[in-house]
Formats: sequence, structure tokens, C-alpha cells
Amino acid sequence: MASTGQAAPPFLRLAAHPLRWCLLSSLAGSDLRVRELAALLDQPQNLVSYHLRLLRDGGLVTANRSSLDGRDSYYHLDLDRCGQALADSGADLHPALRRDIAAVDRPERFPAVAVLFACTGNSARSVIAEALLRHETGGQVRVVSGGSHPKPAVHPDAVRVLREKFDLDIADQRPRHLDTLAGQRQDYVITLCDKVREICPEFPDHPRQIHWSIPDPAAVGGYPAFARTAADIAARVRHLLPVLARPTSAGGPP
Repeated sequence: MASTGQAAPPFLRLAAHPLRWCLLSSLAGSDLRVRELAALLDQPQNLVSYHLRLLRDGGLVTANRSSLDGRDSYYHLDLDRCGQALADSGADLHPALRRDIAAVDRPERFPAVAVLFACTGNSARSVIAEALLRHETGGQVRVVSGGSHPKPAVHPDAVRVLREKFDLDIADQRPRHLDTLAGQRQDYVITLCDKVREICPEFPDHPRQIHWSIPDPAAVGGYPAFARTAADIAARVRHLLPVLARPTSAGGPP
């Protein structure tokens, strides 16, 4: 018989707090800044910062300095870490509740939705995301990408990482300007650059806005930076799949 003094697993102690659960739920849909979370949850910013620090200390949330304003940070929920922690918590209660999060089936069919990935140059992050989502959905989802200031060509390391890590070839792709996509219906607009998030054009029918705060690998330089970026985007795309497979309105919740 378990001792009555046995503590709950760390994940449950962290997630059970009402405000921290609201923070986790908010970050599950998009990367956000402290002031945005405070406004969304109608809570004092210092209180939100305190609980974000606890979530960071627990390894559930990470923070990236904004490329638009280096004094600001975007917070990101590590869904893989949360999934593993939740599975471990179930196993702590009873071995029969052990679940392998890697074994979760991916959706086989997707509704007719349109997704736009946007960044500044449309030469690395957004084209990687476009290629990976198109591949993961078997072409069922209409996916495009664009940039606010497109580069002359796709970065060669973006081409290389998709070819070597995912067996995908985008050598013939060319960056496009976001203005060329204006007026097209989008169900999801996903920005991967802090700068472009602020200037992304509006699209008809109020698509759902999602932000992935991902540093530009070209600014870091070198193929390893592109490999890390592609791995991050691949994980985010994997978590996006069940959201896209769920029949919701474009502006509705995930």
C-alpha cells in the first residue's frame, strides 16, 4: 500500500495549479510573450512571469529572445516533454497506464484546409515547414509559404537538410513574396519569424493565427544550425497534424 505521504509526480504538481494549467493551454496553441499571456488570462504580468519561471524550471516551457525586440522573449511549450511527463505520471500510478507517446497514430485523412507559413526571407524556416507539412499530410492540405522580404533563392543548407534528413527535394523552389498571396483564403497563418508576425498581411475570413518563434538558422550559420531548426519544425508540424485533422472553424480554438 502506498504511503499517504507520497508526493504526486512533478508534472502533476506543476500542471494542477489553475494558472499554470491556463498557461500550458495557451502555449499549446502558439508561442506567446509574457504581456500577451497576462492580457489573455487577465492576470498581473509579474504573477504570470513567476509561474512561467516554475514551468521553465520544470522543463516544460522554453524561452527565445525575440528577433524583433531583444529585450522581449517568446515562450514555447515543449509538447513532447509534456506528453512524456504525462505518460510517466500515469505509470507512477499503475504500470498498466504506461503509454508510448511515440506510438500515437497520425491522422490518415485531413479536411480541405489551407495553411500559410510566413517568415522574412522565405528561404529557410518557412520553406522547410511547407515541405514537411505537405509531406506529412500526403498533399491533402493546401500549404504555401511566403516572405515579407524574400531572398533571391532558397538557402542551400535548407535544401540539403530536407534532402538528407527527410528525403525531400525542394531544389527547384523559389522564394515568393507574401503580397502575391494576399486575397487568398487561408485557414491557418503560421508565422515562424518574430519580425514578420508584426507585419503579416491580413487574409479573408479571419484565419487562425499561430506563431512559432524560431531563430533564423542563416543568422547562426552552418549546416548544424539548419539541422536543429529542421528538427524543431518537424516536431511542431507533427503536433500540428491532429489540430488540422479536427473539423473546426478557421478562427476557432485548436
